[in-house]
Amino acid sequence: MLDFFTIFSKGGLVLWCFQGVSDSCTGPVNALIRSVLLQERGGNNSFTHEALTLKYKLDNQFELVFVVGFQKILTLTYVDKLIDDVHRLFRDKYRTEIQQQSALSLLNGTFDFQNDFLQLLREAEESSKIRAPTTMKKFEDSEKAKKPVRSMIETRGEKAKEKAKNSKKKGAKKEGSDGPLATSKTAPAEKSGLPLGTENGELSKEELIRRKREEFIQKHGKGLDKSSKPTKSDAPKEKGKKAPRVWELGGCANKEVLDYSTPTTNGTPEASLSEDINLIRGTGPGSQLQDLDCSSSDDEGATQNSTKPSATKGTLGGMFGMLKGLVGSKSLSREDMESVLDKMRDHLIAKNVAADIALQLCESVANKLEGKVMGTFSTVTSTVKQALQESLVQILQPQRRVDMLRDIMDAQRRQRPYVVTFCGVNGVGKSTNLAKISFWLLENGFSVLIAACDTFRAGAVEQLRTHTRRLTALHPPENHGGRTMVQLFEKGYGKDAAGIAMEAIAFARNQGFDVVLVDTAGRMQDNAPLMTALAKLITVNTPDLVLFVGEALVGNEAVDQLVKFNRALADHSMAQTPRLIDGIVLTKFDTIDDKVGAAISMTYITSKPIVFVGTGQTYCDLRSLNAKAVVAALMKA
Repeated sequence: MLDFFTIFSKGGLVLWCFQGVSDSCTGPVNALIRSVLLQERGGNNSFTHEALTLKYKLDNQFELVFVVGFQKILTLTYVDKLIDDVHRLFRDKYRTEIQQQSALSLLNGTFDFQNDFLQLLREAEESSKIRAPTTMKKFEDSEKAKKPVRSMIETRGEKAKEKAKNSKKKGAKKEGSDGPLATSKTAPAEKSGLPLGTENGELSKEELIRRKREEFIQKHGKGLDKSSKPTKSDAPKEKGKKAPRVWELGGCANKEVLDYSTPTTNGTPEASLSEDINLIRGTGPGSQLQDLDCSSSDDEGATQNSTKPSATKGTLGGMFGMLKGLVGSKSLSREDMESVLDKMRDHLIAKNVAADIALQLCESVANKLEGKVMGTFSTVTSTVKQALQESLVQILQPQRRVDMLRDIMDAQRRQRPYVVTFCGVNGVGKSTNLAKISFWLLENGFSVLIAACDTFRAGAVEQLRTHTRRLTALHPPENHGGRTMVQLFEKGYGKDAAGIAMEAIAFARNQGFDVVLVDTAGRMQDNAPLMTALAKLITVNTPDLVLFVGEALVGNEAVDQLVKFNRALADHSMAQTPRLIDGIVLTKFDTIDDKVGAAISMTYITSKPIVFVGTGQTYCDLRSLNAKAVVAALMKA
């Protein structure tokens, strides 16, 4: 049973809605718009919101969205067929009203679609009814049971005799196929209208097919056989060298005899001269440079057809054909975009985007552009590339924006410290980037307490102590009215990290620190005991911000790390609503040149923003993410 089915325009106007079990479809549809449509995550046409599963279909030609919702515990096999049928019927029935493309006409239009929808729903439900299970075939009903027992008994030497008979028959056919005897033998059969061999008795089906095939070859294949035979030249082949080489005392009497090189024109071989001209003109095989050349098959076919002169078309026809090609009247299809999207996907993977993410991005772009009418003077390549760039920029700007300075000032008004927890795998730079963020906060006038909760790695506390001493030297208490701006809270090694974090937060509240930065031990996403300890630390202390620290060097591993970290935090949390990752710190960004695909992979899989980007080894090497600059580097060849 469906909960709802709604049709609305991409501008937000609801054209028609069917209310089934659910009282309102506003909440789930709004969640679909926020999380999928606006975030350019349309690679999958299914979306789960609480207890509902939403399936949707985009009509890019008329800017419509068709959404159906049902309980996710149900398995409704007819939903895909229903949404396709509704899309087709609604578009064809109200084509004139929709093509006016004005909000006023859509508001004034009456879309009486209830009876049509109920009929389509009834047909879809009936077509998906489970058929009665077919009964198992008995042995008496099989083909083997119909054969007599004598035909299945094999005697020794029988197969050898049959092979000998068949070989004799084949030899007789080969000898008699070209002579007049074969034609005289086949004459009675042809006159009677029966296939060969039917006068002697009944033939099997395979034998009958073979005989008919032979008759067809005899009738129609003689001319082909004669023409296909190579003609033998009567002139005997000359043996030996055509021009023997003559040597005289280690030299050559005739140098032209030894010159086996190709003739040249101005120092260039004549055979390769045409190839070089083709390369210059861009028609040779080497003209395809190793670049992001995403020309579609339509563009290639157009260039090939344009090079061929047309004798039938006149000047007037060529002019009208050119104008027709320039006007944007073609709607895009999957076949048009397939070659372009394949090259785009390979380019994204080469730029360190995870393979699954690259595939979903291209699928999302295809769903977004399918059926859309191309603009004037635009090609398939430029249209797809522009849509992909817009999608990537939208992905790097998630729905939630983290503004730490604003949130810290809000916590100051409530007279409590702002708590940030850092987590991630081993060796990604959690402690180093924690020190960079501490320096950034100190520069903005906030006091920082660093909680050393990495009680496992040797030297972790000493590393943070060194960073604290360096930061204190940069911001001494004398410059801030005697106030200690940065301090380390540590309890040594082998202690409970959750307890240390709790004591650090209480100490910061009593001492008036503005921010508490909690450093945790690096752990692999598959280590269940360590992930349980991290989930306990987050659940007990409820930090304001949980930052995942990840490397920009990883590709597919970034997706695995983030997915398993979030899953572990959800599984091992004791809270009813588990706390997951809120943002990402992308480190070692200065080591990857233009292979910035990890930023796309991380934000796509989590829908969380990249808060900070580490670009070096000093305290000042901390940046915020520039989405357009990252996309420009990603699309660069």
